Amino acid sequence: MKSEKNGSTRLDYGLAFILFLMFIASAISIYSAQKSGQYHGENFLLKQIVWYGVGAGFIAATITLDSDQLKKISWYTYGFGIFLLILLIVAPESIAKPVNGAKSWFKVPAMGSLQPSEFMKIFLIMALANVSSSHHLKNQVKTIQTDFWLLIKLGIVTLIPLALIMQQPDLGTSLVLIAILSGMVIISGVSWKIIVPIFSGVAAFGSVIIYLVLWQPKILDKYLGVKQYQLGRIYSWIDPYNYQSNEGFQLTKSLLAIGSGQTTGKGLDGREVYLPEGHTDFIFTVIGEEFGFIGSSIVISLFFLLVYHITKIGMDTKNNFYTYLCVGIISMITFHVFQNIGMTIGVLPITGIPLPFISYGGSSLMGNMLGMGLIFSIRYHYKKYMFSTDS
Repeated sequence: MKSEKNGSTRLDYGLAFILFLMFIASAISIYSAQKSGQYHGENFLLKQIVWYGVGAGFIAATITLDSDQLKKISWYTYGFGIFLLILLIVAPESIAKPVNGAKSWFKVPAMGSLQPSEFMKIFLIMALANVSSSHHLKNQVKTIQTDFWLLIKLGIVTLIPLALIMQQPDLGTSLVLIAILSGMVIISGVSWKIIVPIFSGVAAFGSVIIYLVLWQPKILDKYLGVKQYQLGRIYSWIDPYNYQSNEGFQLTKSLLAIGSGQTTGKGLDGREVYLPEGHTDFIFTVIGEEFGFIGSSIVISLFFLLVYHITKIGMDTKNNFYTYLCVGIISMITFHVFQNIGMTIGVLPITGIPLPFISYGGSSLMGNMLGMGLIFSIRYHYKKYMFSTDS
C-alpha cells in the first residue's frame, strides 16, 4: 500500500486550477456587468473577490475532516440548516425583509445578506450521503423492502427543508433539492422496480400540470386557486415577445444580447443591450454578448471539466459516503448549470437560479465553495492502492 503523507502532495491541484479559471471568468464578467449605469458605480467585483476569499477559508476548514468526522457532523449541520430556515420564516422584517415577494435572506452587518437555503443544499447532501451509506452498511442483503425503506428515509430528509424553502417561496432552490434527491436515489442502488413507477408517475403528473397551465388555466383557478396572472412567467417563457413589456422583458433582452454576440462577441465592455441584474442570474447573457459563442463554450467547458473531475473522484474512491457526496454535488452543479443557461436562452423557464462560481452572490458562492471543500477533503484523505480491490 502506498499513501502520501505530505499534506501538500494530497491537495487536489487540478480542482484548484479549475476553480481559479472560474474565478477569472467570474471576475471578468462581473467587472463588465457592473459598469451598467443602473448600479451607480457599485463595486460588485471587489465583493466577489472577498467572497472567493471567504470560500477559500471554508475549503481550508473542511479539507482536514475525514469521512468519519463528516458523517458525525452531518446531522448537526443539517439541523442547523433547518433551524435557520425556520428562523427565517418567523423572523421580523427588520432582519429578514422580503425581496420581490420572497423572504429568503437575513440581513447581516458587514455582509449585506445571507441566504440560508444556499448552505442547506450542502447540508442536505451530507445528510443524504450519511443516510445512504449507513443504510447499506446495516442492510447487506438488498430486497425490495430495504430499498423502499431507504427511499422513504431519503424522501423524509429532503421533504423537511423542501417544505420550509417552498414557504419562502423559492421555487428555484426547491427544484435544486429535488434534483439532489433524484441523483441520490438513482445512484443509491434503489431497485428500478421502485424508481421507474415513481418517476413515471411524477412525469405523468407534470404533464397534466403543463396541460392545465397551457390549455385549462380555469381549472387551476377553480380547484387550486391559481390565478392566471400568477402563470405569467410560464406564458412569458413560451411566448416572450407578447410579454416583453413585463414578465418577458428579461428573456427577450437576454435572447437579443446572446444572439448579437454571434461567434466572437463584441469584446470586453462592448455590451449594447440593457439587461437588469446582469451580474447575478443573467451573467451568462453578459458572457454571450461580449465573448460570443467561443467565450460561452469556454465557460461551459469549465463546468464539464469540473463535473468530470468530481465524477472521477467519486468513481475512484472505495468509500460509499464519499461517493454519495460526489453524486450530490454533481447533481446540484449540473442542475444549476442547465437551468441557468437554459433560462437565458429560452429553453427553460426563468427561476432565478445563479450560475455556480460565476454569478455574483456571497451566499451562493460560499455554499458552492463549501461543497468544493468536501471534494478537496476526499482527495486529501484519499489513499492510493497499487493492488486495490473492492473489498
